[in-house]
Amino acid sequence: MIYAGIDVAKDKHDCFITNSDGKVLFQAFTIPNNRDGFDELYQKITAVTDDLNKVKVGLEATGHYSYNILGYLLDKGLATFVFNPLHTNLYRKSLSLRKTKTDKVDAHTIATMLMSDVNLKSYSDTSYHNEELKSLTRYRFDKVKERAKLKSSVSRLVCILFPELEKLVPTLHMASVYALLSEFPGASFVAFSHLTRLANLLSESSKGRYGKDTAIMFREAAKASIGSHMPAKSLELKHTIKLIRELDAEIEEIETEIKTIMDEINSPILTIPGISYRMGAMILAEIGDFSRFDSPDRILAYAGMSPSTYQSGQLDNCYAHMEKRGSRYLRYALYNATKYVCHWDKSFAAYLAKKRAEGKHYNVALSHASKKLVRLIFAMEKSGQAYNKAA
Repeated sequence: MIYAGIDVAKDKHDCFITNSDGKVLFQAFTIPNNRDGFDELYQKITAVTDDLNKVKVGLEATGHYSYNILGYLLDKGLATFVFNPLHTNLYRKSLSLRKTKTDKVDAHTIATMLMSDVNLKSYSDTSYHNEELKSLTRYRFDKVKERAKLKSSVSRLVCILFPELEKLVPTLHMASVYALLSEFPGASFVAFSHLTRLANLLSESSKGRYGKDTAIMFREAAKASIGSHMPAKSLELKHTIKLIRELDAEIEEIETEIKTIMDEINSPILTIPGISYRMGAMILAEIGDFSRFDSPDRILAYAGMSPSTYQSGQLDNCYAHMEKRGSRYLRYALYNATKYVCHWDKSFAAYLAKKRAEGKHYNVALSHASKKLVRLIFAMEKSGQAYNKAA
C-alpha cells in the first residue's frame, strides 16, 4: 500500500509519501495550491504504483482550503480520508514528547495515521457533492443569526423612541409595525402624522387587519409617549429595518435553493413530524454520507452530544456533561428539530414527558429525545423508509 499525507494550507500544501513497509518514497515536499501542484502530487503517486486501488491519501478537515484538492483527488479515483485536526494533533503528540509542530511534520503524521488504519472511512463523492447543501444551510444559519441581532436593535431603539408601542402590538417584528416605523421612526413622528395616511399605511401593510381605529390608538399613544426625540436614533431605526428586509429577501432566496436540493434528495427525514426542509437539510448536510458512520452513537459523537467520561481510580464523574466538541451546526439542528418533533409526535412527546417525570431537567430530557431522534434518522436513512407515525 502507498500512503500520502497532505497538510493543507491556503497557498501551498506539504506532502509526504511512504509505503506499508515504512519506506519513505518521497520526503516531505511542498506543492503550490494550483493545478500544476495537484498534477505534481498525482505524478509522484503514479510514479510509485500503477494500481490506484493500493493508494490511500489523507488530509485534515480545514474547511474551504481543502475543498479544491479534495475534489481533485476524488476525480482521480483515489481513496481519500479526511481527518479531524483534533485527532491528528493528539496523534502527533502521542508519537513524541518533543513539542514539534510544522507543516512537514503534520504531513508525516497524517501518513502515519493512514498506516495505522484505525476506524478509517474514505471520503465519498456523496459527501463532496453534499458540500453545496452544507454551504447553503450554514449560510442561512449566519444570515438568520445576523437578522436576530438586528431585531434586537429594533427593540432597543423602539424602547427609546416609542416605548408604548410594544404593548399595543403582538410583536414589534411584523410587517405593519416595520412599515409604520420606516415612515414614522418615533413617537414624535407618529403623533403629528396625518390620520388618513397613517390608517392607509397600516391597512396596506397588515392586509386589512389594522385600520383607522388602530391608527387613532397609535397616534393617541404617541402624543402621550415618554419616548425621546432623537433624529440620530430614528435614522438608525429606519436603516436597521431596511437591513432586516434585505436579509428577509436573501434568506428566502437561500431557502428556495435549499428546497430545490432537498426535493432532489427526496430524503425520508422530511416524513418525521416537526422536521421541515430547513432543519432536515441542515441535519443531512452536516452528517453527509451516512455510510461513514457505523452506528447512531458515532453521529452523536460527531455532533458533540455524547456525555463526557472521566474515571480515575476511585474517582468517577457522576454528572457527565455534553462534550460539545463536534459540529455546532449539527448540534443546533438536532436540538431544535427535537423540540418540534416532541411537539408534533405523540411518541416523542411521551418519551420527553417520561424523562421529565424521572426528575431530569428539561434540557437534559430534550438531549435524551435528541438521541432517540438520531437513532430514528439513522435507521430511516439506511433503509430509505418513511416514518411510521405511532397510533
